[in-house]
Amino acid sequence: MSDATMRDEVDKVIQIIRPAVQADNGDIHLRDVDEESGLVTVELLGACVSCPASTVTLKAGVERILKDRVPGVTEVVNAGAQAAGADGTAVCL
Repeated sequence: MSDATMRDEVDKVIQIIRPAVQADNGDIHLRDVDEESGLVTVELLGACVSCPASTVTLKAGVERILKDRVPGVTEVVNAGAQAAGADGTAVCL
């Protein structure tokens, strides 16, 4: 992955995804990347918090895109949902 860290690569992709999330009055921020396990933790904000489609979009959208573009990414979870005791998934694209 050249000189860039996995976190740098994930952050670049998140910045590409953000405008689509923001267009639906939500937002997505990178919180953590565990390079050993490939776990990426994001925080979903705004309309994404209560969006009924957010779980599917996080897994089928954000996670799929990150897995395709960043070698080593294994899973994407939502820090906000974890704190609330949910299953760790969410976003509206």
